[in-house]
Formats: sequence, structure tokens, C-alpha cells
Amino acid sequence: MLYGRDRERAEIDRLLCRARSGRSGVLVLRGDAGIGKTALLDYAAETATDLRVLRGTGIEFEAELPFAFLHLLLNNELHHLEALPTVQANVLQAALGQVTATTDDRFLVGQAVLSLLAEVAGDAPLLCLVDDYQWADRASMDALLFAARRLGAEGVAIILAGADDQAADVADGLPTLRLPGLDRFASVSLVEDRVGELQAPVRDWVVSEAAGNPLALLELPELLSPAQRAGDLPVHGLPAGVEASVSPVQQVFVDRFAALPEYTQAFVLVAAAEDTGELSTVLAAAEKFGATLRDAVPAERSGLVSVDGTTVRFRHPLCRAAVYRSVPTVRQVSVHRALADVLCGPEDADRRAWHLAAGATEYDEFVADELEGAAKRAAERGGRVAVTAAYERAAQLSADRLARGRRLTAAAAAAAEAGLADRAKTLADRASTMVADPHQLAVLAQVRAGLAQAQGSHQLACDILVTGARQIGREVPETAARLLFGAASAACLAVDIAAMEKVTGLLGSLGLSRRADSLVIAEAILGVADVASGRPDSGVPVLREVLARRVDQPDRLGLNEPARIFLSLLTGDIETAHRLAVALEHDCRSRGAIGMLPDALVFLAKTQLVTGHYRDAASNANEGLRIARDTGQRQSIVHLTAILAYIAAVEGAAERCRDLVAAMRWEGPGTADTWSPGVLGLLDLGLGLREAAFDRLKVVTRLPNITIMPSLPLLVEAATALNETAHARAAYEQFAIWALATGERWPTAVMLRCRALLASGNEQEAEAVEEWFAAAVDLHQGTSQSFEHARTCLLYGEWLRRGRRRTDARTQLRAALELFERLNAKPWVIRARTELRASGETESVRTRSADPLRRLTSQEVQVVRLAAQGLSNRAIGARLFLSPRTIGYHLYKAYPKLNVANRAQLTQLLAQNRSND
Repeated sequence: MLYGRDRERAEIDRLLCRARSGRSGVLVLRGDAGIGKTALLDYAAETATDLRVLRGTGIEFEAELPFAFLHLLLNNELHHLEALPTVQANVLQAALGQVTATTDDRFLVGQAVLSLLAEVAGDAPLLCLVDDYQWADRASMDALLFAARRLGAEGVAIILAGADDQAADVADGLPTLRLPGLDRFASVSLVEDRVGELQAPVRDWVVSEAAGNPLALLELPELLSPAQRAGDLPVHGLPAGVEASVSPVQQVFVDRFAALPEYTQAFVLVAAAEDTGELSTVLAAAEKFGATLRDAVPAERSGLVSVDGTTVRFRHPLCRAAVYRSVPTVRQVSVHRALADVLCGPEDADRRAWHLAAGATEYDEFVADELEGAAKRAAERGGRVAVTAAYERAAQLSADRLARGRRLTAAAAAAAEAGLADRAKTLADRASTMVADPHQLAVLAQVRAGLAQAQGSHQLACDILVTGARQIGREVPETAARLLFGAASAACLAVDIAAMEKVTGLLGSLGLSRRADSLVIAEAILGVADVASGRPDSGVPVLREVLARRVDQPDRLGLNEPARIFLSLLTGDIETAHRLAVALEHDCRSRGAIGMLPDALVFLAKTQLVTGHYRDAASNANEGLRIARDTGQRQSIVHLTAILAYIAAVEGAAERCRDLVAAMRWEGPGTADTWSPGVLGLLDLGLGLREAAFDRLKVVTRLPNITIMPSLPLLVEAATALNETAHARAAYEQFAIWALATGERWPTAVMLRCRALLASGNEQEAEAVEEWFAAAVDLHQGTSQSFEHARTCLLYGEWLRRGRRRTDARTQLRAALELFERLNAKPWVIRARTELRASGETESVRTRSADPLRRLTSQEVQVVRLAAQGLSNRAIGARLFLSPRTIGYHLYKAYPKLNVANRAQLTQLLAQNRSND
């Protein structure tokens, strides 16, 4: 019976009810040790008689073993693996040590766990119970929580119970109940019902001292003598012998342990240090201290442990911890050494290494080597947190300074990949004073720069990479050049011309060989430098040449697909950038590279933004944002938020746009300073607030960066409307240099539009103005930049109307209106309609029917597009990292919105919609 937990039971009941109806959910129970979390898990298990139940408990001593908890939780359900997509089945088997890994993407394991839980729930709703999740290994929790955040229509309920004293809890953001202490009525009822007879003053003392903690209410009476229980002796304050640093409940367990016979203590202590509870292992190690199975009997009688078949279990996790911590270090060391001696099979290599490490009291290269082996095996399984821990402990045991530096470097790299930014920085800083090898120095520079860029500190990243390149330039110039390419990219994003000059100056001193790859990377750096420094007329042609000379192994240069997309955007080649982004996104999905997907979706959504495919850009940005938040990729969060803010600006959603800009500034103020003037300026211009738009946009001419190129034409429009000719001309000239260098149709069209605007107030240039506007409209034909095309038609139509050429104006304004409606650019639609009425339009303007996909959520859009391509629910789930049942649920919700009943009708509808684009 549970006392005083009506609210918590009601929440659990609701969660189970949802699971029975096919809806999934998660609940986190947090509270102090002994507060009743395990009892609530017991209640859930007892209530869920019609559900499948999986249950596991985190063990403190398993925290460094990758996927140990996941193996415990899912071991009996692995026969469902055959129903999973091959890549997911393989990665989960590799994580559990059954096969060799083919990918090390840690988030793909989470997707595999989601698919497996969905399969297990196929027969009946599933309840997954996790106790003491704060002690489970991080790799397991990352995977389980990744799955938990993507639950939808599988009928899976997950309840996690953990301590409430974690500074950075891995389950933050999930629905959480914090368990308070029991009130006095419930406390008194529990003591009276479960403890037995206590005199009223003694009972009141127990209730007062326990402060509502159920375990303390049950265990504190054990500290009292019979005379105290009967009220014959006082019980004020803690009983004698209780240390101030030990809780009364822990003291109960410590006293029971201390009262056991010597050999029984040895048995219990070995069980406390052994992480699996395997009786055979515990006995083998305990025998080294003279203990046998018979010596377990007193421990069972004391209530500390229970021996069940082949397993030793502690009554409560606090009991295990209290026993282990109550003995001197020398006894702990001897126990770990005994366990290492008996764990001699190849399957026990990792546990043996960690027990050896726990038993090491001085430098020990043999143990360090064993831990390094454990780190390499953990890397094969994708357990980056475990890799970090193993290399870090190996470094601590390394007497040789260079070996210590090498292992700290490996630990820092693994920590960065695991998303442990603070730990990675600390490890990298420690390693930097011990490393001499140029390749290790390069790794440290990349780790530290990556951490800086993830926080939006592009200047710091550039400085780190320049310093790293300078350190290793003489010994490994090609590697130094790769660092400099990263530095050039960071300087470009930071708009730091001085830093760019440092990069190019150092590049000349490297003495690169004449190999093709060396030349390509050098030219790429110089081209980026020229563009970032406001010289696109010299930089863009160089970059176009670099992109045309793809080498056989581009990854060796640092010119991998993300780099090539970045360079394509710099050169204005949106079609190539989009093609590469589509390929990169497809590759990430097919390989299950979830960790790389947010960056891929940034590039894809950016190219869709430029080409006016806002619905697709929003869908991809929202998906990328969900994954980036789950995986802690702050820089991706900033860029994806900026994309969504831009779309909101186009659509005139002012409040949403400003909220997104504020969120962008919170996550990455440096990047936000570059993006926000253009986004908010576009919003103001669309709403007719030209003065406000001008005030925001006039700063962009001081930002020589590709990210502000789309803002320059906005500034020209706002400035010319206010007769701010100097600002308009400066913006035009800056954009024109880049546009002419690209040789692309759409930048040239926008340039001509801006030129026409600059001259539109001069009657003597009226003929030239019309030529420029007309040429711009012609160049837009056949390009994919529909928003820019629409704005050119609008501005041309407005100029014609002001010149009293109303018939000609209506042709351009109708074209603008149709394009704006297709883009859902509401304020621009209003402006075009207003201009049409002013031009004398009397007939109802016939425009395109609204895009039916507007009625769908971003995720529904993704699902229906893939379904229309003929993909099954399972295939769609694999691509979107959702379960097949959740995909089915999204289709169930989308079909009525689209007025279709099946996939065939859906395919026909979307094909018709595409033909109207």
C-alpha cells in the first residue's frame, strides 16, 4: 500500500491508460533517496497486469561500461531485431557487443531502441520502468532518452526514477514529478501500519526526524533500543554513533553490515563492488577472502541482501552504496583486485579493466593499456562517454608524460563527440601541456575550435585553429592547411577581416607541396578570404574553379560535402548547393548518421529558403531543430531558428518572428547579430514600416559576409523609398560586385532591380529604368528564386503604376500576387492586391488555389511527401527517425485535412500540386 501518493498514482494511471489506447508517453520521477520512487515503480508494475513490462535498475559501478544498462533492459527482447531496418539492427547489436560496428553514430542507437520498443509493443502495450537512471551508463541513457523523446503512437509508456540532486540531469525537458516528503498524516499511518508498536512520543520523534521520507520512517526505528522504543529512554536528536556526514537511513545499513561476521562482510562487500550481481562471480572473488555461500546466510537474515538463484540483490541501492563507502580504501582496493583476478574471460575484458583500475593505487602502464583497450572496444560500440572515461583513467595511470597527453587527447575528442562540452574543454586544456605530436596537436585544436563554434564563438575558433596551424606547420603542412581552411571558414562567419588576413599570411609560410589536394585547399582558403574581405570579384572565380576541380578524396582536404555546399553558397550557385545538400541529407539518413543530420538540414533548408520552397524549408528546419536540441548542437539550433524566423518574416507572422529572433540571440548572440537585421528588416518592410526597416538594415553594409547578401537588396528598397541615396548606393555597389562575380542569373536579376530602383526617381533615366526592370524580370524566368522574382515584379509594377501605365502595371502586379500567394507571403499579398486596386483592377483577380499542404504540421508534410513517393511506413520511420506506428498516426491525421482516403489519392494530389508550381 502506498501512503500519501494519490497525485503520483493518478499520473501513472493516466500514462498507462494512454498506452492502452495506443498513445505513448514518458514520466520522470525525481526525489531524494528513500522518498518512494521505487515504490511507485512497483505500483506501476502491479497495476499494468495487461501490459508487457521491462524493468531495469542503474548500477553505480556500471556507469563506465557502454550500453551495460541497455543490455540489462532489452536482453530478453532481442529476437525482435529481425523486424528492424538492417542498419538499425546492426547498430544495436554492435552496441550490445554482438557484432562489429559499421557506424559510430550514437544517436542511431536511440533510433534502433525506439524501433525495438515499438516492435515489442506490437503484441501488447509496453511499460518500461527504469530505477536509479542517474547511475545507468550514459550511452544507454542517451539512447533510451533519444527514443523517449520520439515516442508517438506506439503504445509505449516509460517511467524513469532518479535522484533529485543531479546538477545537469540527462532527463531534463521530459514530463517530471518531483516527490515531496509525506505529510504528517501519511507518515503516522505508515509508521503505525508497518513498524509495529511505538509509544506516541517515540513515534512522533521518528516522524519528525524522517521529514516525510518513507524509507527513513521504516528504518529509523531500527536504530532504537527496545527501551527507547518503549519510551523508557529518551530519543532526542540522533542516536549515539550516527555520524553527521551519514544519513540516519544509511547508518542503519552501515550498522547492520558492521554487525555481520567477518566472512559474511567479505561476501557482502564483494557483492557491493561487483556490478552484475552474478552469484558465481561474487563467490569466486569472495573465496579469496575465505568466504563461501554459507556466509551469505547472515547477510540475508539482516535484510541487506537476498540471494535468488544465480543473482545477489541488495535490498535498496542505498544499501549497496552505504556498505561500499563504509570500508577503508585499502579494503575496496583488495576487493577490486580480487574481482579482476576472477574476470578472466574475453567477454569480461572491460569489467576486468575497470576493476584493475579501481584497484590501482599508483602509476601502472599495464592497467593503462588494459583501459585503452576498453576504450577502443567502447568506440566500436559507439559508447563515446565510456571512451572518454576509459582514456581519462588510463591517462591518470600513465607515468610517461607523452603517453598521458596522447590519452587525454583521445579522451577530449571522445568527450566532444559525446556532447560533453565542459569535460572536453577541460581534458583538451590538460592535454595541451603534454602533447608534442603534430597530429595530436591538430586534434586538440579541432576539438577546442569545434567547442567554440558550437557556442557561436567563431572568432575564438579561428584563433585556436590559427594557433594550431602555426604549431604544426613546419612538420605537417597539409594538416596545418586543413586547420587553416577551418579557420578561414570561422573568420568568414565571424566577419573578422583581421583574422582572415592572419590565415592567409600563415598559409604562405607553410610551404605546401604541389600536390593537387594541397593546391585546392590553399586556393579555397584564399577564395574564402577574398569573399569575406569584401573582394568577391576576385574570390568567387577562385572558388568556382576550386569547386570544378573535385579531387578523388575530398575529405582529405577538409573539403567534404558540407564545405563544398558552403563554397557553393558563397559563389551564388544555389542549384549546386541544393543538389549537394539533398545528397548529404539522403546520405545521413541512409547511414543513420543522426548526429550529422542537423547540419545537413541547415544546408538543405537554407537552399530551400533561397529557392522559395518555404514549406519544405520549415519542415526540415523543424526536424533539424528537434534533433539539434536532443543532441546539444547549439550552433545548428541558431541557424535553424534563423531559417524559421526568416520564413515567419516572409509570412508576416510578426510575433512569431520576433520570438524566434529572441531565441536565436539567446542561443548564439554572435550569429544572431549577423542574421537578425535582415530578418527583422524584411518583416518591417513587408508590413510597410519602411523607416523601421531602414534603421535595422543600414548596418548590413558594414558586414562583408555572404549571410548578409540577401539583406542588401532589402536595404536598397527601404533606402530609396526614404531618399537615403547614399545608403542605397553603397548597398547596391556591394551586392553588384558579388552578383557580377557569380555570373548567376538570379543575383544579376536582383542587381538590375536594385539599379532600377536607384534611378527610378530620375525622369531622364526612365527609359533605362524600364530596360533594367524588364531585363530583371526576364532573367528571373526559369530560375527557382520565386520570392525575389515576385518582389521584382511588384516593384516594377509599382513603378509602372506611378508612371500612369496602369495596364502594363497590372500584368506585373498579377504575376507578383500569384507568386506571393504561392509562398504564403501574406503582407506582400496585401501590398500586391492594394497596388492592383490602385491600378484600376476591377475584375476579381484569379489566383492559384491555396497549397493544400498548408493545413498540415511540419512533420505531417514530411510524412505525406515520403508516402506519396511510395515509401512504406517502416521506410518513412527510418528516414525521419520515428517509429512506423507514429508515421501511421501522422497519415491518419493528415488524410482528412487533405480530403484524401489513401496513398493513391495522396500521390495524385501532390503531383497535381507540383504541376501548378
